[in-house]
Amino acid sequence: MIPDRIIEQGTLTTDGARAAVEIRLPWYRALPGSCIAGAKLIIDGVEAPSESLRWQMNGRESTFDELRTNTDEWWFPTDSAVLSGDFSIEPDAEHEVTVGLTLYIPYIIISDTETLHIDESNTKTMKAVAA
Repeated sequence: MIPDRIIEQGTLTTDGARAAVEIRLPWYRALPGSCIAGAKLIIDGVEAPSESLRWQMNGRESTFDELRTNTDEWWFPTDSAVLSGDFSIEPDAEHEVTVGLTLYIPYIIISDTETLHIDESNTKTMKAVAA
């Protein structure tokens, strides 16, 4: 859909144990949290452990299990969310960051039991900033 805009350039931060990056919705309409089915965060070719991933939007941090039933929080195309995971990366150094997203689009029905899902990814190189 709009994968080249997923990662917000210049938003990679690290506190030594975790890294985070701001991301944008690669869809043209807002989606509830329950439609964010999963994500991957890969830095310099290393993928963050899935159990360490956290999703922050509208000032609230969640695991993907918590998002699965969240219909109260919405992700709007004009708002950034924050994806973070366990990473020990150097601040003030360039890193290759890849974010993969799986989203369900609830209003596009493709069969009697299934709605459309999209898998999008984006890769950018940016300098990490100490949080």
